[in-house]
Amino acid sequence: MDTALSQLGENEILSRLLRQLRPSAPMLVGPGDDCAVVTRNDEWDTLLKTDVVVEGVHFLRETEPRRIGRKALARAISDIAAMGGIPEHALITILVHSKRSVHLLEELYTGISEMAAMFGVSVAGGETSSLPYDGMVINVALTGRVERGKAILRSGGMPGDIICVSGPLGGSFPSEHHLDFIPRVELARALMNRGTLPSAMMDLSDGLAADLPRLATACQCGFELEEKSIPVNPGCNVLQALNDGEDYELLMTFSPESLHLQETLSELSLIPIGKLTKNVNNTLTGGWQHFVH
Repeated sequence: MDTALSQLGENEILSRLLRQLRPSAPMLVGPGDDCAVVTRNDEWDTLLKTDVVVEGVHFLRETEPRRIGRKALARAISDIAAMGGIPEHALITILVHSKRSVHLLEELYTGISEMAAMFGVSVAGGETSSLPYDGMVINVALTGRVERGKAILRSGGMPGDIICVSGPLGGSFPSEHHLDFIPRVELARALMNRGTLPSAMMDLSDGLAADLPRLATACQCGFELEEKSIPVNPGCNVLQALNDGEDYELLMTFSPESLHLQETLSELSLIPIGKLTKNVNNTLTGGWQHFVH
């Protein structure tokens, strides 16, 4: 009997699928990080990202279309930021039921255009298709660039590295932060320009309880988490900060020997919340996982 997707969950499904892929020589980083990294020239590497938002999962039917479009592009930009990069060109694919209004698509593109203008992204094209059922899906394929050999991966952390987050967590849906967040490109670029590079980094989209174990596993480490140090949004508790998801802050690690580390943490308002460990004890569970929820 064939196994249902809900019996495995997103992490195991991706693990099975990725074993079938064979990256080509120009690919420096393949599937499994926030972006793929491909050789470009002597100065830059290319970042490749695709992301999707689905009605009923990432937004509701009554959500303002402009904010949906804004979020669709912002999510992909957030992943470019997680690699330390600069977003460049986007392709937008929209699948929608034919009974929806033209005004909806026009407003959707208003939001996409506003986010694109904010970060200097060019919308280079895309695709539209009708859905055979009532609903809407928006997929964004995005390229970016990062200094050659400098992309910040999920997998670079070492035991003893300090775990930090870039801002408060929790309550993203009730506060509607998940629609209106600003991708942390400016912070990521400040880190690149300072030279105090994180040893590992990713964006927090599925909740700290889901994403921290992913980062630690990629680093072949465990972690010790100081829950009292986790910054929470007003009206939220630590449990919400761990599990709500769609925060779009950056999760990163630093070697304790990094040059000017304390100045960097202070000046960029980064909050230490624990450290990576040699013993792999990634028992933290929670957050969002597709096909299970």
